Amino acid sequence: MHSTKPIQTAKTGYIVMSLLLCILGIVIIIHPEVSANTLCIMIGVLLICYGIFKVIGYLSKDLFRLAFQFDLAFGLLVVTVGIIMILRPTHMLTLVNFVLGIIILSDGLFKVQIAIDSKKFGIRKWWLITILAVIAITFGILLMIDSFTSTNLLMIMLGSALLAEGFLNFCVMLFTVKIIKNQYPEANNKE
Repeated sequence: MHSTKPIQTAKTGYIVMSLLLCILGIVIIIHPEVSANTLCIMIGVLLICYGIFKVIGYLSKDLFRLAFQFDLAFGLLVVTVGIIMILRPTHMLTLVNFVLGIIILSDGLFKVQIAIDSKKFGIRKWWLITILAVIAITFGILLMIDSFTSTNLLMIMLGSALLAEGFLNFCVMLFTVKIIKNQYPEANNKE
């Protein structure tokens, strides 16, 4: 018998982190003048927590193995970037949009694959995951190319990207992570 506690912890953590990303995105959109140093530290803390929940998700016994399939390496990368942002916020100021653009772009690409796999599993909302992933990918690319003339416009774009990423992750958790009491995802793996 396998405990569902790790998968429940990962799902709950993902949902909370998704909501926090959405809230931070909205705050940045409303107040684009927020200090870049403060922003780096806040995003760094969120990234560390987000990365930890990604690793927990990967190590859990997710029934479908969809939402967390790429999360060990990606979670460790996100934690590392978060730590660097907290320890060296002044060094990250010029790179924050590019680095977050890469993370959001990468996560969006992973979510496209999750959407395709979800369709194979018969999950009806796979198309919504695809649309949200494409939106996140677009924001990731826009952050990376940094073609904004105004700092406020760039911050609004960053806030929008965080909002899109948070909503994407929330929907992926909602639609693809199913928790069934006494689930056996590795039933054929008896050693």
